[in-house]
Amino acid sequence: MLDANIKTQLKAYLEKLQRPIELVASLDDSPKAGELRELLTDIAELSPKVALRENGKHALRPSFGVAEPGEAPRIHFAGIPMGHEFTSLVLALLQTGGHPPKVDQAVIDQIKALTGRFEFETFISLSCHNCPDVVQALNLMAVLNPGVSSTMIDGALFQDLVNERKIMAVPTVSLNGEAFGQGRMTIEEILAKVDTGASARAAEEIGKKEDFDVLVIGGGPAGAAAAIYAARKGIRTGIVAERFGGQVMDTLGIENFISVKETEGPKLAAALEQHVKQYEVDVMNLQKATRLVAGDPIEIQLENGATLRSKSVILSTGARWREMNVPGEKEYKAKGVCFCPHCDGPLFKGKRVAVIGGGNSGVEAAIDLAGIVSHVTLLEFADTLRADAVLQKKLNSLPNVTVIKSALTTEVTGDGQKVTGIRYKDRVSGAEKLVELEGIFVQIGLLPNTDWLKGTIELSDRGEVIIDAKGATSVPGVFAAGDCTTVPYKQIIIAMGAGATASLSAFDHLIRSSAPA
Repeated sequence: MLDANIKTQLKAYLEKLQRPIELVASLDDSPKAGELRELLTDIAELSPKVALRENGKHALRPSFGVAEPGEAPRIHFAGIPMGHEFTSLVLALLQTGGHPPKVDQAVIDQIKALTGRFEFETFISLSCHNCPDVVQALNLMAVLNPGVSSTMIDGALFQDLVNERKIMAVPTVSLNGEAFGQGRMTIEEILAKVDTGASARAAEEIGKKEDFDVLVIGGGPAGAAAAIYAARKGIRTGIVAERFGGQVMDTLGIENFISVKETEGPKLAAALEQHVKQYEVDVMNLQKATRLVAGDPIEIQLENGATLRSKSVILSTGARWREMNVPGEKEYKAKGVCFCPHCDGPLFKGKRVAVIGGGNSGVEAAIDLAGIVSHVTLLEFADTLRADAVLQKKLNSLPNVTVIKSALTTEVTGDGQKVTGIRYKDRVSGAEKLVELEGIFVQIGLLPNTDWLKGTIELSDRGEVIIDAKGATSVPGVFAAGDCTTVPYKQIIIAMGAGATASLSAFDHLIRSSAPA
């Protein structure tokens, strides 16, 4: 099952086990069960501290649990955790075996303090780059707290269960049999949802903080760069992030970040956070800004009720996926309406889907999906596709793709539980048409996260923060950078440069505003 190189690497990892662990397999007669048995046998043969038994009683088969000998497993993998989930398997082995996790002690203490019973199930696809973070977070919680259990379920292997539960997007998490969440979630985000007192405690702590010299709002590439440049000046710097990493966390392949041939969004986001934390930056993650009050100092009000004050502010709140804003879209979001073809594509194997948008993202999504689904219909509003010629050539070579141009999407249809089709208007003939399908992938660009700034900061007609060459906004002492601004190109490397520019401009503002008359 495992090749020689992987066995060598895994053996080295298993040498870090501080106590014995046990793999408890629940198998059946299927070919996948045979593959799983082979995988578990390979692992057990790599370390004397790993034992394997095949008398598990888990309802989902094939599956296996990871536990200390004599204990019932609290971590289960229903499926074969390869692909992106192989790291989840390795971490589950190490952490169950006593290897210390790489998380803050405050997070560990918060997990251990949870009371009650928390039975998590996470539906994943092995090609999903968002799923491992969720699986790994829940597995760690199960390791640290005996009241928590975590089961990873490969949606492609347990298709009947996917249909029964009406799972239309991954990762999808349930808690004690009830819907809990969808999409990427960090361990801090999960804890914030299950620990009901966390928000009040955070608000109390934040409210005690002294005024900042520079306060950055947003933890993406622009915000990280701004915080680093400010901290290097030796001034009091803080960063408020709704989700550290921002839109980068949802980006799979990055191949145009100069000096780095290729990387993945989550890896880059982790590197950004590590770099920021090398400096004296007060990082306030999972905090949403709701209002900016101009003045001296400038006030930033947060969703949890706390207020922060700073001599200068840098806005780097980024952008989010643009929605179609048609009837049925909100009702069927994650019930057939999706935004990530890499994550959710495998759930539509053999089914019919549509892709909305004829730019690079839309055409790339259609190409990827064509290898999984039975048919792809690409709908483009304009009379021509905007994607690069090489992508269009590849798209046109695929036999199971239909491209419809001059198409105005008018409605998402469904049966109350899932998507059944999409209606569009032919902009040339005026005819209304219906395409019957099971999934819709929306790829029509981004919207700036600036709704909370309306009436305070001058915005463009597209909602972007208007800035000058130095990143200054219409409010003195407030600067902005990245995808939330009028900068013409929304690229990671440009956002980082803009963050540095805004930070240097903020520092210049501080010097001039404090200079004697």
